[in-house]
Amino acid sequence: MASSDSIGDYLTRIRNAQQAGHRMVEIPASNTKKAITEILYDQGYILKYKFEDGHHGQGVIKIALKYLPGTRTPVIRKMGRISKPGLRKYFKSTEIPRIINGLGIAIVSTSQGLMTDKKARSTNVGGEVLCYVY
Repeated sequence: MASSDSIGDYLTRIRNAQQAGHRMVEIPASNTKKAITEILYDQGYILKYKFEDGHHGQGVIKIALKYLPGTRTPVIRKMGRISKPGLRKYFKSTEIPRIINGLGIAIVSTSQGLMTDKKARSTNVGGEVLCYVY
């Protein structure tokens, strides 16, 4: 069964891999998921990533998960969906929610592509708030 919520599926795969203590997770690729992966990397939530083209279309994203040294606890403590396929959530740039008072990030889909909540506020663009990570 194909998931109609590819971003929800993406977040769940990362969550499950972390709970199982995996170092790597493979996720079917899409442009949106690639953009989210790049944001997670830029914000220091994942170690590294690689986009691999598949022979039959979409390809995969390989993500090396990041754990705190010593404790082996995942860097990503919580991630979840805000806007869902059944209920889209759009915000003006001034109304984008702050995730744990700015310590976490919200990923916003804007007319200028995907960006963090901070960048969306600073460039003064609103959009669909896809998910949060901290």
